[in-house]
Amino acid sequence: MSDQERGQPCGLNAKVTVAEPKTKETTESVSAFLDTIADEGRRKDCGAVVDIMQSVTKEEPRMWGSSIVGFGRYHYKGKSGSEGEWMITGFSPRKGDLTLYIMGGFDKFSDLMPNLGKYKTAKSCLYIKKLSDVDVKVLRKVVTESVKLMAPKRVHK
Repeated sequence: MSDQERGQPCGLNAKVTVAEPKTKETTESVSAFLDTIADEGRRKDCGAVVDIMQSVTKEEPRMWGSSIVGFGRYHYKGKSGSEGEWMITGFSPRKGDLTLYIMGGFDKFSDLMPNLGKYKTAKSCLYIKKLSDVDVKVLRKVVTESVKLMAPKRVHK
């Protein structure tokens, strides 16, 4: 991933004529959303991810759209000229995977990724089945390093 692409929300580096991203920060309750997760193991994993991301970012979790929990924000400018704000890190408990948004990408973490455990990646998305599939200490380091990498673009509100 090039430095120009790093920090692009998953899929937002495509040429799009949409004025604003569809997924925006909302005022919906994160805890109410997490309470709707039927699988107890997935719900506990999400609680642990909230703890990691909140401690790293020093930000409260916020809902982005109807199914993404985000922390902090940064300013992005896409190749098409579109720009806006997106979470600095976050996650979504998708049906098949727990998707973590590592906005710094993964190229700069080649020393950490082999030690993470069982996962898949795509652009800025880290897909894990369950938290026990990965080394949580390494995951925390990946989140921490990604947040540091995104610091120059960070927006404080």
